[in-house]
Amino acid sequence: MNTKPFSSGPVGQAMVVARVAEGQWHALEDDLVVGRGHAVRRPDGRLFVSIDAWHAATFDHLAEVMLADLPAPLFTLVDEADVELTSSWQRAGFTIRRREWEFAVPTDPRVTGLETLLLPPGVRIVPAGEADEDLLRNLDRAIREEVEAGVGWHSMPAQVRPRPAGMTIVDPSRYTVAAAPDRYLGLVRMVTVTRQPRIGLIAVRVGEQRRGIARALLAHVLGTLHRRGTAAACAEVDETNQAALALFRGIAARRTGSNLELAR
Repeated sequence: MNTKPFSSGPVGQAMVVARVAEGQWHALEDDLVVGRGHAVRRPDGRLFVSIDAWHAATFDHLAEVMLADLPAPLFTLVDEADVELTSSWQRAGFTIRRREWEFAVPTDPRVTGLETLLLPPGVRIVPAGEADEDLLRNLDRAIREEVEAGVGWHSMPAQVRPRPAGMTIVDPSRYTVAAAPDRYLGLVRMVTVTRQPRIGLIAVRVGEQRRGIARALLAHVLGTLHRRGTAAACAEVDETNQAALALFRGIAARRTGSNLELAR
């Protein structure tokens, strides 16, 4: 366990910052944990850090030790409304890299306008849990390659679960797919966060875009949620992704907040 002592507080209590496990740090005063830090490598290879501390001095001490231990570049995600936390990361040398808008997405088709949506010719929807895993993984790899060749995967939602290296699909049952007779064309992944469904990813192959496939996928998953009694889902969209913003605004999604991705 690596430790670094500090003097803190008005009476100079001793604070020790210790790396207690891989990707985990504790700040201790009189053997009490007064702050925690974490580092997690995301599926796209980027290293995200977080700190939970009550006091600015504790945050700064944790940040100093963590940043000395970890390789650059580093990233973190904060609620834009949390000005104090954003300022703390900026003191540590982080700068704002991108912004994600948060949306509340209604599920009622009478509200979204998806009530009478027709599928594009030759396209069918494969419900969640029924997709062929090989075809699904092929689609996922193809979409990721297209995104990286275009806007870059960094423009995708940052709130993703840590996964084993190379394992981009952990639970195929979360995916609803748009399919042609011989291949898959697009997908939407639904996850649950604090009891509210979240649209974790929606993507369509480049050559199949502008055919209404994304709207058809949303019509299916939102309609399914509505029939189950769920009034709304949530989603995050990069503020520069005009196509995705237009898609969600077109189904009466309401902006509820924003997250900042900061980098050092």
